[in-house]
Amino acid sequence: MSIETPIQAVSGLDSTPITTEEIFASHEGGKLSVACSMPLDSKRDLSIAYTPGVAQVSRAIAENPDMHATHTWASRLVAVVSDGTAVLGLGNIGAAASLPVMEGKSALFKNFGGLDSIPLVLDTTDVDEIIETLVRLRPSFGAVNLEDISAPRCFELEERLIEALDCPVMHDDQHGTAVVVLAALTNAAKVVGKDFAGMRAVVSGAGAAGIAVAEILINAGLGDVLLLDSRGIIHRNRDDLNSIKAKYAAKTNKDDLMGGTREALEGADVFIGVSSAKVDVDHLAGMNEGAIIFALSNPDPEVMPDTAREYAAVVATGRSDFPNQINNVLAFPGIFRGALDAGARRITPEMKIAAATAIASLVGEDELDSEYIVPSPLDPRVAGAVASAVAKASQA
Repeated sequence: MSIETPIQAVSGLDSTPITTEEIFASHEGGKLSVACSMPLDSKRDLSIAYTPGVAQVSRAIAENPDMHATHTWASRLVAVVSDGTAVLGLGNIGAAASLPVMEGKSALFKNFGGLDSIPLVLDTTDVDEIIETLVRLRPSFGAVNLEDISAPRCFELEERLIEALDCPVMHDDQHGTAVVVLAALTNAAKVVGKDFAGMRAVVSGAGAAGIAVAEILINAGLGDVLLLDSRGIIHRNRDDLNSIKAKYAAKTNKDDLMGGTREALEGADVFIGVSSAKVDVDHLAGMNEGAIIFALSNPDPEVMPDTAREYAAVVATGRSDFPNQINNVLAFPGIFRGALDAGARRITPEMKIAAATAIASLVGEDELDSEYIVPSPLDPRVAGAVASAVAKASQA
């Protein structure tokens, strides 16, 4: 049988339905393997790759630890780490069930960023235990991509890991999404002829992605951001906010607006959906002329593109079968490659903004229109451009 919505290639030319049988057959046995980078065809080869030759390398690393970075794969290896608590739209399905997704993420690192990667799914949701595990494993990898970890735990985990590890750490569900949203919004503002610093955006969803989107838009100079959670607009006078939401209540919503989606969208220029909550189309009617709608929930957007276009000049989703796909693969392979190329110990806000600028710049002024505000995830220029920009920003 076929899945309900046929998935099309990003080019839009391949509309062949993907069947359930094809999906399961492709995943059988996993999607990854380890390949040897040197020949093992003779006893001489074995003596170089393993004993006795390998002992010389190990002895040298023991005497000069810096050689660990040049004579093992660790400095170019990304650990893709999850506890399976917030997997795609499936929720808390556990470590084992998350592994196919982490394998896929590792495959994307290799295909788009040229980086080796290994999935590590941990059978614990305890932040202390996850940190302890990764600290102990630190000699085995050069960077950590956190993935599909539930909020608000993901914020504490990322913050503490950044301090505990001397290597790049990034929760892609937060920052990969935010980087591509910023790139897309930068170009969408040009399409509708609005000043970026004069726009007000409404972000529906105050979880991992929503908080990161708000943060990067503030850092990039957007006029104002309103965050919505299940109880409505986040504002300074609410007494039901956790520490993360309270922090952003002080950084967003300059006019201290109150209410729900209707009140938030009245006079807004941008709607960014990063939750599963549907948006009432009547509320969209209150947005300013030349509105921008990014309905990013996947596979079911907060509002379907055909409907969104009745209210907005530019529409984007997280899906590959509509124009303007906001896809994390535009960001994370290049961000990690750039950080590792530069020997960076941290992925900074400046590096994320540089990545977004690089992505946006790949759409030429003569190409830019309402249905083309970000490059295709399959555009071979993307990872290199992002890596170069990130590496340069790390040295600034």
